[in-house]
Amino acid sequence: MAASVAPSAAASAAAGKLTVGYLPKDIVNQYFAAAKTGVDKAAAETGSKVIQVGPNEAKADLQIPFITDLTTQKVSAIIISADGKDEVAPALKAAMAAGIKVVGFDSSPAVGAYNVFVNQVDFSGVGVNLSDWACELAPSCTGDIAILSAAATATNQNAWIDLMKTTLKLDKYKGLKLVDTVYGNDDSTVSTTQAQGLLTKYPNLKVIVAPTTVGILAAAQVVKQAGKSATVKVTGLGFPNDMKPFVKDGTSPVFGLWSVPDLGYLSYMVAAKLVSGEITGKEGESFTVKGLNGDKPYTIGKDGVVILGPAFRFDKTNVDNFNF
Repeated sequence: MAASVAPSAAASAAAGKLTVGYLPKDIVNQYFAAAKTGVDKAAAETGSKVIQVGPNEAKADLQIPFITDLTTQKVSAIIISADGKDEVAPALKAAMAAGIKVVGFDSSPAVGAYNVFVNQVDFSGVGVNLSDWACELAPSCTGDIAILSAAATATNQNAWIDLMKTTLKLDKYKGLKLVDTVYGNDDSTVSTTQAQGLLTKYPNLKVIVAPTTVGILAAAQVVKQAGKSATVKVTGLGFPNDMKPFVKDGTSPVFGLWSVPDLGYLSYMVAAKLVSGEITGKEGESFTVKGLNGDKPYTIGKDGVVILGPAFRFDKTNVDNFNF
């Protein structure tokens, strides 16, 4: 769908009314639908327009034409979760050269191909979280564990997995053996097949760790349908609404995430502040977003990164308190 760009982009930016392109990894993943609710909320507060575009499957090369089209439309900013950081970089740099502000979120484009990257969480913290939850769920923190990831090119997934592997080398986790890492491409069918393959290939598997909302749901469904909830546990990053039944039946007693709508809201507000000139993306700059971070300032870190906040733990004590 073509955007109707205001005659004076500068005037619209000054008034806070923007035309923003929202480009998720794909347009069928409910994670990105949840993030868009935050983007839409922020845009509505300023009377701005959001154009969602994106592929039907999470492949980096499929995102490139959408970036080019948004650049041609002369949107004020592009908010993107990159399927492949290097693949999308040239097109994003071209957008930036055309005066468009680029905000990465969730999964980062290459450094230099965005103005600010809004990271949902401290990656090192997630590596520890995933390791701790696997340790908690494996009997006496001992046994085979496997990872079910999204796409092999997903920068956020790869960073979390690398940090999890580093954490697992610590003495606390010496009883855990990471036997495999497989990729479901954030596709429910592929993720289901991969989870089934793990159960077949590793009969002594104790925990599947899926740091992806699509993967964790698929893995929990597979484990439950296989009648193995008593011996194989599932953890990772998922939506409370998806995982509530699996928390209650013991398939996935603990998992985590962050407020995905807040991630979208913060990403839009960063885009608006870039367009208005309030921030440039330089390390050390600070800004506030009312209603987020306890109304305390965010500070832009190395490589133009802003962190939404820490991951949140969900279990039977609190999972019913959340609705997303």
